[in-house]
Formats: sequence, C-alpha cells, structure tokens
Amino acid sequence: MSDFIHHYEAGGAERPPLLLLHGTGGDEHDLVPLGRTLAPGAALLSPRGKVLENGMPRFFRRFGEGRFDVEDIKLRAAELAAFVEEARERYGIAQPIALGFSNGANIAAAMLLLAPEALAGAVLLRVMTPLVPDVLPDLAGKPVLMLSGSADPIVPADDAARLAGLLREAGATVQHQVLPAGHGLTQADVNLSARWLAEAA
Repeated sequence: MSDFIHHYEAGGAERPPLLLLHGTGGDEHDLVPLGRTLAPGAALLSPRGKVLENGMPRFFRRFGEGRFDVEDIKLRAAELAAFVEEARERYGIAQPIALGFSNGANIAAAMLLLAPEALAGAVLLRVMTPLVPDVLPDLAGKPVLMLSGSADPIVPADDAARLAGLLREAGATVQHQVLPAGHGLTQADVNLSARWLAEAA
C-alpha cells in the first residue's frame, strides 16, 4: 500500500468515502472522529504523512512557514494518489472526497491540481495554494469546499482566494467561505462541512 501507515474504517456505499488528511503533527487517527461526525456511515481512509519535521508528521517538506518545497509536493501528491488507488482496490471503495486540515488540506489541493483522478472532490480547511501547475487539470464537475479563517495567522487571505480562483479556472465547483476564526477549527466549520458533504453524497 505504498507503505503509508493508515487507518481504515469500512462504511456503506450510499456515501462517498472520505480521505482524511491531518495537519502538521497529526497522525492517522487525528481526523477520524471528525470524519465520523461529518459523514456518518461513510468509509474512512486516513494515512499518516511520511515527512517528519522536528519529529512531527507532515505530507510534504517545507523550507519555512508558507515556503513549500514544490518538487517534494509533486512527488508526495503522486505517491498519495497511488496509495488511494491501491486502497480503493484493496478495500473495494469508490473515489473518495478528501477532507484535509492545514498541511493535509494543502496536499489535497495539490492532488486536485496534479492527480485529479484520485479524488471525487475535497473539503479544504485552512488551505494555502500548494503550487501552480504548468497546465491546469480538467476539474469539471468536481465539488470543492474551502473554509478559511479571517484571523488565520498562517494563511494569507489573498492566498486562499488565489487557490479558489485556480480551482474555478480548472472547472471545479468551488464554494469558498471565510469564517470569523483563526487557524483552528470551529463549530461553524463542522456544520458547514457536514451540510456540504450531505449534499455531495
């Protein structure tokens, strides 16, 4: 399975599976309770990021806050897409919707831009633009929910807006909302994500 440590929970076929992608310092168990809350009955696939930063798991390398290693992002996005394909075959699940927070949202966005066939859509919580591909993919019909925080000290407002624009230009159906929040998640994130996922099912 592309040697990702991961957690899997089986679910019903009536809801798309969720690919849970944790933030820096998280692991394969971090977002499982959130996944259960947002999409009751859905299969959950949750890999642990393979890059360590001061002992904390991440999904790709960076040079500093907001300064990403783009070549590593390309490598890791392809690796994660291969893991998803293998997991679909092993567990007999449909194309998943990514649910990513922070670093996990960034790698999910990179997958949309570089390996869109891996995902049915995405919920991107506190996401930044991971990279700008040389050629935009065809994301026609792929639904994306982006939730940003107006007081987020990590994600500049114009950066999130730039990503929303990129995804729309590629054809994705993007709903981008800026909440009165910081980088951490709030009840509003939970409510909006649950509603969006219920409609996407």
